[in-house]
Amino acid sequence: MPTPLAPRFALSLRDRRPELMDDPALDPAAHRHALAGLARLNRVSRSAAAVWPAIRRLAAATPGRSLKLLDVATGSGDVLLDLVHKARHAGVSLDAAGCDLSPVAVAAATEAATASGLPAKFFQANVLGDPLPRGYDAIVCSLFLHHLDDGDATKLFRRMVAAGPRLVVVNDLARSAFNFAVVWVASRAFSRSHVVRTDGPLSVRAAFTPAELLTLAHDGGLDGATVAPRFPGRMILEWRAS
Repeated sequence: MPTPLAPRFALSLRDRRPELMDDPALDPAAHRHALAGLARLNRVSRSAAAVWPAIRRLAAATPGRSLKLLDVATGSGDVLLDLVHKARHAGVSLDAAGCDLSPVAVAAATEAATASGLPAKFFQANVLGDPLPRGYDAIVCSLFLHHLDDGDATKLFRRMVAAGPRLVVVNDLARSAFNFAVVWVASRAFSRSHVVRTDGPLSVRAAFTPAELLTLAHDGGLDGATVAPRFPGRMILEWRAS
């Protein structure tokens, strides 16, 4: 007879359930508390470090010019600001911007940029309802894709291609029983937010596998994209325009 925990680890198929963070009626204070917890988890899991090598390679291929970078669904802007910090120390000129549907997230990201003294701009945008702005060399997206159904994930990829970047990098959770256990523990060890502790395990259940992500990327026009695992529990999709 299966134990009560068994369904949590039956992750052969995606299992998308409503997450508290996706509720537009979420209390702003609880939202900000959750954003701070997610930023802490991103630092511990080195999210920016997983994205940075692709940005560095693009910069090396075009020396002497500033790169324009857009972070889609930026949340509190922590990953983008870490990338700006890395670029500054590497001598890379980065013109960075982040967008998010949530005005609470945009306000938190703007405040974080001001407090850190790092040059990044943030604005509100519905990336599934409106075209992405053009003119960016690179578009990155961290820990957002698992919130979407297959159709919306494909739509987002198509919008990224239509925006005309030379590079797309997607950093997301990979669905597996091991990663479920890791996120369950980490969300409790590094955050006191009820939202983070509830949504973290749900996010792994809703995440894609590397093979599923690669199929969606192909369907979304990112031909030639690659997907590679990144410890702990992440995967990185990278695509360059031909």
